[in-house]
Amino acid sequence: MKIAIVGAGYQGLVTGTCLAENGHQVMCMDHDAARVALLNDGGMPLHEPGLEELITRNMEEERLCFTTDLDRVVADSLMVFLCVGTPVDEAGRADVSGVLTATRQIASVMNSYRIIVNKSTCPPGTAEQMDATVRAHTTHPCDIVVNPDFMKEGTAVDDFLRPDRVIAGCDDVRVQEIMKELYSPFLRTGKPFITMSRRSAEMAKYATNVMLAARISLMNQLADICEAYDCDIAEVREAVATDYRIGPTFLFPGVGFGGAGLPRDLATCEGLARDRGVEYDLIAAVREVNERRRDRFLQRICDYYGATIGDKRLAVWGASFKARTDDLRGGPAIHVIDGLCAAGAMVTVYDPVASQKLKERYGDKILIAAKYYEALNGADGLIIMTEWNEFRRPDYERMGKLMREKVIFDGRNLYTPAVMARQGFQYFSVGRKAVSPGHNNPENQDEN
Repeated sequence: MKIAIVGAGYQGLVTGTCLAENGHQVMCMDHDAARVALLNDGGMPLHEPGLEELITRNMEEERLCFTTDLDRVVADSLMVFLCVGTPVDEAGRADVSGVLTATRQIASVMNSYRIIVNKSTCPPGTAEQMDATVRAHTTHPCDIVVNPDFMKEGTAVDDFLRPDRVIAGCDDVRVQEIMKELYSPFLRTGKPFITMSRRSAEMAKYATNVMLAARISLMNQLADICEAYDCDIAEVREAVATDYRIGPTFLFPGVGFGGAGLPRDLATCEGLARDRGVEYDLIAAVREVNERRRDRFLQRICDYYGATIGDKRLAVWGASFKARTDDLRGGPAIHVIDGLCAAGAMVTVYDPVASQKLKERYGDKILIAAKYYEALNGADGLIIMTEWNEFRRPDYERMGKLMREKVIFDGRNLYTPAVMARQGFQYFSVGRKAVSPGHNNPENQDEN
């Protein structure tokens, strides 16, 4: 099948590339000529494991191409996927103008029947606005399908190729069958293809992210209680995660969630509820708990150093909002780095893939280390903000020799407190009692 992708950002690149990998002829269109030129020259505008290799292979096989020519991609494709951003304002209202503009542009150049598949995250009722836009700009028939994505940054390629489920919001049985045929190779292990109304499909994405966000915020509040009563959140998590009604995912305490998806969808759900006079106190609490996490963590650092923080050199490991991505949007690390800079500390940051974005954001306000041990030279403390694998098994002796003060604030609970104490570190984590050098706990001797 010939498929068009409108929008060659994160979502569009993954969607188009994975469809091409399954044998379809895919044209990705974007109005950003510089981005299109970069992709055609073999460059990558973002970091996503496995994506660059797939793009290269499918371009070589002539199944995937990039263009700024909307007329061409619409003329040559039965199915047009919309992968357009929908930013949210301070009132929690999603801006769907980009989606409606793209719909109008597609309708204006249609020469026969088309299926527009909206993968952009939009509030319920957007598909109906798209219908009206199409009718206003063409007499050709068109079906609008809502097909939300559930990809996670860092594992997006695998999430698309091996999804937990595929949702198609559409009333026409014939179009449902076309969508089912398109996705059938990805559902060979028996994962469900679910059809529903377009409004329900639009809401499904928001509902999923709100539920996931709630798990994280609840676990973080439980971590605070554990600290207050000298419990270990890691042990509590093990007990909770083995309950089949709950399961183990999204139960790791830390400095809170970031990125684009969860904060955006929480804010949108608050806005949707507010606009219709529906109570949303629990959803608001999930967001508020998350915002307080990063404030609490930053305050813990500032309280430890007190008035001397302006004389301190602090190292930060990890800046992206999660591992395996270079995305800084909404990241807890950015909040902490900003706060430390405002307090007058000298900040050195290392992130395996986000250096360029850090340079663009901060310029010379911070130092950016090329290697993670390099960031520790003369440091009065280490702050761990992202759970990159390379941070999990460091050389503690080397760390101690490089650092001026052996102090660690671990926002991701990567290490065992008793081990850190034996290594001579003052160690602060989340949901576990802080330990000082020389503390020994014979019940937990794992070297990690």
